[in-house]
Amino acid sequence: MSSIQRVLVATDFSPASERAVRRAAHIAQQQHAVLHLLHVVRPLDLYPGITLDAETLGRHDLALQEAGKTRLDDKADEIASTFGIRVEAASRIGRPHNEIAEHAMATGADLVVVGARGENSLLDLLLGSTTSRLVRVAAYPVLLVRKPADGPYRKILAAVDFSPVSVELVQHALALAGGAQMDVLHVLGSEVERHLRKAKVAGLDVNAWLDGRRTEAARQMDALLASVEGGAAAGRRFLPGLASAAICQDIETNDADLVVLGRHGYGGGLQDWMLGSVSKDVAFATACDVLLIHPEKPA
Repeated sequence: MSSIQRVLVATDFSPASERAVRRAAHIAQQQHAVLHLLHVVRPLDLYPGITLDAETLGRHDLALQEAGKTRLDDKADEIASTFGIRVEAASRIGRPHNEIAEHAMATGADLVVVGARGENSLLDLLLGSTTSRLVRVAAYPVLLVRKPADGPYRKILAAVDFSPVSVELVQHALALAGGAQMDVLHVLGSEVERHLRKAKVAGLDVNAWLDGRRTEAARQMDALLASVEGGAAAGRRFLPGLASAAICQDIETNDADLVVLGRHGYGGGLQDWMLGSVSKDVAFATACDVLLIHPEKPA
C-alpha cells in the first residue's frame, strides 16, 4: 500500500490555492501525515519591463516574502487547529515550479498538491505554466485540485493500461480512498479499432477482436488487483473507445471526484514525452481533481 507521510501544498492565497490547501489538509489528516505549506514569491526581475536596480529589486522581493510569511503562518495555525495535524510553513523566492520541486525534494514529500488555477502566475492557467513545468520536472505524484475540498474523496477512478506504473496507480488510489468507492478502468478500444472498422479489413471480425481484448484485459486486471493489498475490493470496468474520451465520459457518468493517471505508459496511449497525451487530455478536460503518478525508475 502506498505510504503518504509528507504532503506538500503550494499556496498563493488565491481561492484556487485555498482549495488545494484544504484538500492537502484532508489528505494529511487521513494519512496521519505532516503537511508542508509553501508560499513562493516570484522575483520582480522575472516580470518583463522592470528596470529597477538589483538592490531595489532585492528589497522589494524580501518585503513581499515577509508579508507573505505573516499570512502563511496564520494559515498554518488555522489548518493545524482545524484538522489536528502537524503543519510546517516555509516561503521561498524564485521561479515557482523550481522552488516547489526543490522544496519537495528537501522535505522528502510523498505527494505535492497544487491548485489548478491561481494568481500571481503561481498557477496562472487551467494547467498553467507553473503547473505544466512542475509536472515535467516532478519525480513524485502531483495532485491538481479543482473541486472544493469539503471532505474526503467519495469516488475515485484509477485509469490503467497495465504498464508498470499501473501498480503504483492503484496503490495511490487505494491510499486516498479510505472508505470511498474506488474503481479501476481499462479502455479497450484505440485508434487501431477505429481504423479497422473504417477500413473494413477483409476477413477480420472487429467485434471478435474486441472481445479477445476484453478477455485478455480481464485477465490482466485480475493479476494487477491481486498484486496490490486491498485491490480485490476495487470495482473494475472495461470500456471501448479512445482512451481520453472514454476516461472523461466515465468520470462524468459515475461522478468521480478524483481520477488517478500515469504520466507514462503503453498500450492505452498513456505515453508521451513528459506528460502523456492521454493524461494531458484528461487533465485539461475533466472537472474533477487529477492525480498524476510518475513511474518509479528501475533499480
